[in-house]
Amino acid sequence: MRLRRVPFGVALAATVLVFLALCAVAPGIVAPKDPYKISLLHTLRPPSLEFPFGTDQLGRDIFSRVVHGASYSLTIGLGATSIAVTIGLAVGLVAGSAGGAVDLAFMRVIDVLLAFPALFMSMAVVALLGTGSVNVLIAIAIAEIPRYARIVRSQVLVVRTSGYVEAARILGQRRWLTLMRHVLPNTIGPLIVLSTLGIGSAILSSAALSYLGLGPKPPTPEWGLMLAEGQGYLRRAWWIGVFPGLFATLTVISTTVLGRYLKALSDGRA
Repeated sequence: MRLRRVPFGVALAATVLVFLALCAVAPGIVAPKDPYKISLLHTLRPPSLEFPFGTDQLGRDIFSRVVHGASYSLTIGLGATSIAVTIGLAVGLVAGSAGGAVDLAFMRVIDVLLAFPALFMSMAVVALLGTGSVNVLIAIAIAEIPRYARIVRSQVLVVRTSGYVEAARILGQRRWLTLMRHVLPNTIGPLIVLSTLGIGSAILSSAALSYLGLGPKPPTPEWGLMLAEGQGYLRRAWWIGVFPGLFATLTVISTTVLGRYLKALSDGRA
């Protein structure tokens, strides 16, 4: 049996995600310094051996803040995607299997929601719920639900007309049992692949909301908030905003590369 050779780019993306997961789970191991500690004697220090990513306007270690910020970004990305996938799966299954007026009603609502950009929808929800990490997570999840619901619904419409589903119906199998045994398993596969891509989008939306001041409040070490704080120091201390932006970019690129590779595997192109 031949082992599948993983492309270098995919292996590198997986390595980056493993490192970020370590930063999120055990940030103290990667960066033992206190990300909240203020030291006016070390303000705006450039990158060095003592401070690998430099310090900010309050003398806080940027490396520690970036590492500890991974937990906020990954939690929001994974949490929002999980909620969106779960609810989108339920809505798509109901709409696709019920058909008729139920399907029409669900799809018209989804079409209206999809007419608005996801970031705009997230901003509107945050404006209603208020700022903070939990509300940002909920807002991003709500904005992403229509996309997953439409994907699941289209997959259900394909599977429900297949031969084995028709055979199960002819044999008298209950509708809900057919849905759970035959339709759902053939729907989850593509959804898992697409949700991997969705994690990167959720993290990017989280950073954008924090940058706009709708996410966690200072002194939380969140990447988007750190970008906003470093905006006024780009000429004097570029490292304050560059390193959080670099980590956010690497996270989005890595999840996208991994998601595209999984999609290629599911399509038989890799």
